[in-house]
Amino acid sequence: MTKSGLSDILRKASELHRAGLDAACSSRQREGSRILRRGMNLLDSVHPVSGEHYDQWMRIRIRLASSLAFVDSELRGAAEGLARLDDVRLLIQSIPDSAVRAELIEPVDHNYGLLLMGAGRNEDSIAYFDASIAYQEECLAGAADPRPLVESFLNTLSTRGLAYTRLGDVRRAREDLSRAVELAERHELPTPAADIRRPLGTLELRIGDVPAALHSYQESEQIYRGIGTEVPALLRLNQAQALLTAGLADEAGSHLDEVLPRMREQQSGSRDLADVEMYRAAAALMNDELDLARELATVARRRMLRFGCETCVANAALIGLRADVRDALRSPEIPAALPARALRIARTMSAPRLADQATVARMLAARLEIRRGKLTRAAELVDQIPRPRQLTPIDHRMLRRLCRAELAAAQGHPAKALSEIKTGLAELDEVRDRMGGLELVSGTAAHGQELGDLAVRLVLRGANPKRLFEWLERTRAQTYRYEPMAGGDDPELAERVAEVRSLTQSIHQAQHDGHPTAALTARRNERLREAHRLGWHTGRWGKPRPVAGLADVGEQLNGRVLVSFAASEDELVAVVLVDGDVRLVRLGSATRAAEQARMLNADLNALAPDHLPAALVQVVSASARKQADLIDEQIVRPLRQSIGDRDLVIVPTGSLYAVPWGVLPSLLSRPTVVAPSATAWLAAEQAGTRRGGRTVLVRAPGLPAAVGEIDKLGAHHNTAKLISGQQATVAAVLKALDGAKLAHIAAHGAHEPENALFSKLEMADGALFAHEMAGLSKPPRQVVLAACELALNRIRPGDEALGFASALLASGSQTVIAPLSRVGDQAAAAAMDDYHRGLAAGAKPAVALADAIAIDPLRRPFVCLGSSN
Repeated sequence: MTKSGLSDILRKASELHRAGLDAACSSRQREGSRILRRGMNLLDSVHPVSGEHYDQWMRIRIRLASSLAFVDSELRGAAEGLARLDDVRLLIQSIPDSAVRAELIEPVDHNYGLLLMGAGRNEDSIAYFDASIAYQEECLAGAADPRPLVESFLNTLSTRGLAYTRLGDVRRAREDLSRAVELAERHELPTPAADIRRPLGTLELRIGDVPAALHSYQESEQIYRGIGTEVPALLRLNQAQALLTAGLADEAGSHLDEVLPRMREQQSGSRDLADVEMYRAAAALMNDELDLARELATVARRRMLRFGCETCVANAALIGLRADVRDALRSPEIPAALPARALRIARTMSAPRLADQATVARMLAARLEIRRGKLTRAAELVDQIPRPRQLTPIDHRMLRRLCRAELAAAQGHPAKALSEIKTGLAELDEVRDRMGGLELVSGTAAHGQELGDLAVRLVLRGANPKRLFEWLERTRAQTYRYEPMAGGDDPELAERVAEVRSLTQSIHQAQHDGHPTAALTARRNERLREAHRLGWHTGRWGKPRPVAGLADVGEQLNGRVLVSFAASEDELVAVVLVDGDVRLVRLGSATRAAEQARMLNADLNALAPDHLPAALVQVVSASARKQADLIDEQIVRPLRQSIGDRDLVIVPTGSLYAVPWGVLPSLLSRPTVVAPSATAWLAAEQAGTRRGGRTVLVRAPGLPAAVGEIDKLGAHHNTAKLISGQQATVAAVLKALDGAKLAHIAAHGAHEPENALFSKLEMADGALFAHEMAGLSKPPRQVVLAACELALNRIRPGDEALGFASALLASGSQTVIAPLSRVGDQAAAAAMDDYHRGLAAGAKPAVALADAIAIDPLRRPFVCLGSSN
């Protein structure tokens, strides 16, 4: 072969090497493997044994073999990849030139370290990364232009940082990752800058700073989008891991569902796909979708076995075990084979790096043995549970506390059990205190749900209402314990929201003009998703308030009665606080009450439209009255002796958040306030009343005339500011609301289940989001939402109620008036006229609302949330 022909082959082989790596780095491992093999075959077709091209041929072949070993390991497992890299290392040793050997061994060291990490051998990987970094630093120091070498160096440096993170060496991990970010930015390398922020986020997550982790991931995503690069699927995985840590299983599952179909199509045999499937299984487990959790965990485990990652295989096995244990604990009998299986799984996790996983398996076995009554064996297992380390995940900490508490309870030591629960919830509070957005604060409650449930069960056995009140306040609605920090809006988040509004207007215009809207809609949806993600970590809350005590609540009630509902297993109870006395009333089946509340809401929704045929009104009204009477009979009439005819403060639980209390016969005309906890109610009551402040009446475009008659409402207020029609822009409304005493907003609205702060009201120029009202320097003291269902909440574990109204309360508004179900246009207009007339006459919100509802209760399902001041 001629020299020119050989040169062409060597050049082509180098090009194939780069193309194969590009495909593999884009998660197309099979394609990358095929391209690299083509390069190898091309080189093998010439094989110069000597001459000036031999060194070049050997270098290219070694690089191809090294890259192919690494890429194929993604398809065939780490063990084969390591063995083939050992062969490459022997080939390199045959090269006489020491400088050439050092140059060729560096990428082999890097890949060897990566494969060891993939197999869970993080400590072993460090030495290989050290060697690779040392050689690259030497090359950088001697290069006239280091820029071409920086990107490879950053890759190794950040990967070593990730290895240190997995080993729990926070200081060294942060040193490597911070240095890598600084170098990437100094050399203007955006893709590495985005890549490195992912392991930096993982480090923040490892030390428990979920907002900082989500912020790093969001920065990474923005860089990718800014340079027109597709967002990597692994970034979605990282975000999902952070959301799972915060207890947001639905949101984590949505992130992973976004990338799973594409990955299964493109990366059917990849390690990355196995990771995504495993964490999707973890989200399903947290969300109690046990069959889905088992299915995905089994698939992920089979994939992981091929790669030899013992840690990943153990994690997948644990998900399946936890699903089976959860099922068993709900059954009347525990099969003896299940704790034995849990211990067998623990014994397979003998490596030091699997200590956490083995501990979890033993804790699960202990819980099963406790339920089986094998307390001696359970105690032995509990004694084997080590104290948590600094970086032990919060769910492992909570499981340890749960095991110890359940054992103490089974041994007849309820005080000891409650002490364990109290300590566990205090540990959870420390995690919650570091959260950012409202969703993260509330979602964290999921980790302590079983502890809280156990506490309530134990206290109920003793039938001590004072202790039950204290424990309910300690375990529920912790979101509202935090002092709001208004006026802290994030400029980047505000920019995204403005883009969403602008794009929405563009879509409406395009629809009006008959133009296509698909591209605009896709862009708006993406900007909205970005805003949601920013909202998770940009919100900040002040210091936590102390849990309300009985004496403080009793003093503030001043003649009113507080009723705090709770459900334990299927028993519904009420703790009634009246005149300093605390009583416990048992109210029957929680399931039955929930079903009746659901049916009542369905009837009220059916009854809402104006101008229904009289016969239909009669039938639906009769059904609604029946359901209201059934609820009243079960949960209100048994309280009659305790509550008399006094005003009420109600703290609901679960499905009772959906009860429109003023519709119930026993509560007709009775002023009633609904609060997520006694602590939240006390804070709202004691917030103080600002002097002055304007009344603002807003009527957004597109409403029926009856609902939007704010001129008529204005007659009840001497100095009301009226904003209506096209003047009701987001900016104009927010400006008017800042510092307002009373804000009445008539607008179409929608609850956003993924993020309460993005529940919205439609203004003239687009959506006004709850987070924008929450970001006001002085949120309105009272907000009336007249034409939507925004009193609805999504109830998270721990009775964490989230929705537009609850977001306003958490952010500093004292009182929110809103309907729980649909309201007819004419009914809403009439109810609001009566309500404002009462306010103008000097009545407090709860009193004015009770009087307004009593006129036509079935068609006015409004509630007073927060405070009656």
